[in-house]
Amino acid sequence: MDDKVVDSRTADEGAAIRRRRECLACGRRYTTYERLEEVAFLVVKRSGQRQPFDRSKVVAGVRSATKNRPVSPEQMDALAGEVEEALRLEGAEATTHQVGVAVLERLRVLDDVAYVRFASVYKGFSELGDFQREVGELIKETAPKQQPAILTDRPAHGSVR
Repeated sequence: MDDKVVDSRTADEGAAIRRRRECLACGRRYTTYERLEEVAFLVVKRSGQRQPFDRSKVVAGVRSATKNRPVSPEQMDALAGEVEEALRLEGAEATTHQVGVAVLERLRVLDDVAYVRFASVYKGFSELGDFQREVGELIKETAPKQQPAILTDRPAHGSVR
């Protein structure tokens, strides 16, 4: 069937394009709506089962880790969105391991305590040493590097020899 577009405009707050068309054979008009087809993004669980990515699960995990911490709901949503976007760029599927690592990377920047809380569940800490090791790594990565002292034989300005 041959037709021509008579009118086009956005619809559904920009989520679709509404086109008014006219059949060239009979002259009748009709309306079509065009929407972007969302590509399914799946998470591969340890069992091998595949499930659609659920951003709310990421937010729930982050909410638990950030309880009583200075992290807003908007920051939690943004973190979950960043995780989803970063993983979608890598392909149509991500493993639960990849999701967990992506969350940890962002929590490390957002809140150290929330990072350790999330890591303790995600990595399955079972003893105090697990916490100590993780905090030690966190401190080592975030501590500013010390500048070596420069030794000179001249006294510093204003000091007496």
